[in-house]
Amino acid sequence: MENEKVNCESDKLLLLQMEQGNKAAFNKLYNKYWDWAYSRAFARLGNSSQTEDVVQNVFVKIWLRRENPISNFQAYLHVAIRNQVFKVIAKEKKKCPFIDNIQNFQEAGLLADRGILWDEFHKEYQSHVEQLPPKRQKIFRLRFHEDLTTKEISSALGVSRKTVQNQLGKAISQLRVSFSHLFSFIGFIGLW
Repeated sequence: MENEKVNCESDKLLLLQMEQGNKAAFNKLYNKYWDWAYSRAFARLGNSSQTEDVVQNVFVKIWLRRENPISNFQAYLHVAIRNQVFKVIAKEKKKCPFIDNIQNFQEAGLLADRGILWDEFHKEYQSHVEQLPPKRQKIFRLRFHEDLTTKEISSALGVSRKTVQNQLGKAISQLRVSFSHLFSFIGFIGLW
């Protein structure tokens, strides 16, 4: 108990120094909590590269916002890591499901003529996307090719966010049906 009190008081002193621009105080906090933050993020992500990025981003934000007082550094760090992890997970979920499958197909490397097959698949993908109704196609491309959020798309197109979400759902369903024959064939020959 006594050790925790000393630890907390030490953190408060370092935080006060950091607020005044003391890089050495920030470095002490960084070194003290890096492993702790890393283990928290890695437990949720399971990917060391993403985990390092998350922890690094959190500490960069702490430094950039050093003028904002933090009363309990460990609690603040816990919440910041959790929120950054949620952002990474949300971004992963937003990835186009077809692009991942396309990349897996390209990386399989089991066929001598995979370059030709990749080109044919990519042309077919583009063809199916172009067959979507114009508004749905535009929304799909903005979301998955230009990585805009549904909020950004709704603002840019002047439609509701719900409309964007509905159009994306319909586009994905339509493309999933269009590609089902190809994905089952790839799975059948053992590439998936």
